[in-house]
Amino acid sequence: MFSINKINELNKSEFLSIFGNIFEKTEWIAKKVFELKPFKNSEDCFLKFTEIYESSNKKKILKILNAHPDLAVEKKLTKDSANEQLGANLNECSEEEFLEFSRLNKEYKNKFNFPFIIAVKGKNKDEILENFRIRIKNNYEEEFQEAKKQVTKIALFRLNEILEVH
Repeated sequence: MFSINKINELNKSEFLSIFGNIFEKTEWIAKKVFELKPFKNSEDCFLKFTEIYESSNKKKILKILNAHPDLAVEKKLTKDSANEQLGANLNECSEEEFLEFSRLNKEYKNKFNFPFIIAVKGKNKDEILENFRIRIKNNYEEEFQEAKKQVTKIALFRLNEILEVH
């Protein structure tokens, strides 16, 4: 959809409207990345996004994690999250699956103080539920690191979709 040359030519407003949700509801990262133009290629662009994310302090990372919606039960989703959850058929949960997602979301948030995050692209609801059941048993530090990693994966999927990199 966008060549790297086209991206390098975008003004700040255009750039933010396209890349502002690479990290869920975290436009400040895109603002910082905009200041680092021009990009050599799509990898350079993604590297700049991840460097800013990875160098953020724990408080900012937690804010990013908490910007993510609960899986399968959240009603107010960003366009990106809605499409991702739709692709994993999380809108087609049986009543039993919905209740399990609801219970796991609540237990997980109570245990870790941030929502369960998984890059759902390419996964189905059964795989997601299985991951949920396993990861809820992790300790805080393991899960914090895994959630951070999943956020990076989601950002890469979103960026690749914009850049049409496969």
